[in-house]
Amino acid sequence: MAGGAVHEALADLELVDHHCHGVVTAPLDRADFEALLTEGGRWPGTTTFDTPAGVAVRRYCAPVLGLERHAPADVYLARRAELGPAEVNRRFLAAARTGVFCVDTGYTPQPLTTPAELASAAGAVAYEVVRLESVAEAVAGRGVDAGGYADAFRSAALDAVRRPGVVGVKSVAAYRTGFVLDPARPSDADVTRAARRWLARGARLDDRVLVRHLLWTAVDLGLPLQLHTGFGDPDIRLHSVDPAHLTDWLRLIAGTIPVLLLHCWPYQRQAGYLAAVFEQVYLDVGLTLHHVGPARARAVLEEALEITPFRKLLYSSDAYGVAEFYGLGALAFRRGLGELLQDRVDAGELAPADALRLARWAAADNARQVYRLPDGH
Repeated sequence: MAGGAVHEALADLELVDHHCHGVVTAPLDRADFEALLTEGGRWPGTTTFDTPAGVAVRRYCAPVLGLERHAPADVYLARRAELGPAEVNRRFLAAARTGVFCVDTGYTPQPLTTPAELASAAGAVAYEVVRLESVAEAVAGRGVDAGGYADAFRSAALDAVRRPGVVGVKSVAAYRTGFVLDPARPSDADVTRAARRWLARGARLDDRVLVRHLLWTAVDLGLPLQLHTGFGDPDIRLHSVDPAHLTDWLRLIAGTIPVLLLHCWPYQRQAGYLAAVFEQVYLDVGLTLHHVGPARARAVLEEALEITPFRKLLYSSDAYGVAEFYGLGALAFRRGLGELLQDRVDAGELAPADALRLARWAAADNARQVYRLPDGH
């Protein structure tokens, strides 16, 4: 196999992006755009263009807009404004060469494209992933007594996943409680007591008993469950979102639903261990890849794949808000995976045919199998 052939093959493969969000359709000023480049905040005297993600945008995204590589931030933003949101989104979604999107619709602090609108802009197909915390909070918002909460939540979750196009569910327990939780299913009495406390407060779902109840409800729903792990915004307490904390719960739910560990950094090795020892566990390193940039994507993927069965690696961008992250995520994944597989071929550790097969699995086939998606789009 000629040098770079695996990377070239990956470049030709259409991706299944199994976890992503919509993009903003309104014009963005500099402050709004920079805010979407980071999981942190914008601090006085700094710019998020001076982060690995910001540098990667100027290096890799500028040519997609018809600019020279490393175009200055002001030039980049002026060109973005000149083209307008619809054209910018179209260009980056086309550059990502993604055929299927599984869209988390549960986080919309600002107007975003719907799954159908995202698919239309990309010339692709989109499915929905239901965020269960949003379902629970909607139940509370409509009014429910503590004794009726468990049944009302279960009924609402069933209604949500029966909508056309829904292929999975998601929990953001990482943001609400972390994973240092009693793994056992809570009793009905415990749920009622916890619901009484939570409903009286009227806050977002962050009660530890109710989060456990939500995770077990996900098991009962029978669909793949996405779990945010690792890297995230300042709500995260990073030490508590190591996916290894889920070990006892994963043991209890063995033989039930696929559990899909999202993002994982800096715990990609722990996630790889879980994927290696639990049949139902899968992982991706989405979000991580566009924040480390294409230059470091290979290093993250190599650690994730040290012991992970190849049938367990999924692709996601976790793009949110700006379409640039669709393009960057896809580029970083293709480049990083292609380089590491090619080096294994060149070292005689992997047959060329096997490398191409594994590339196809990671790009699309693994996700199609987990979510039971049809071939092609």
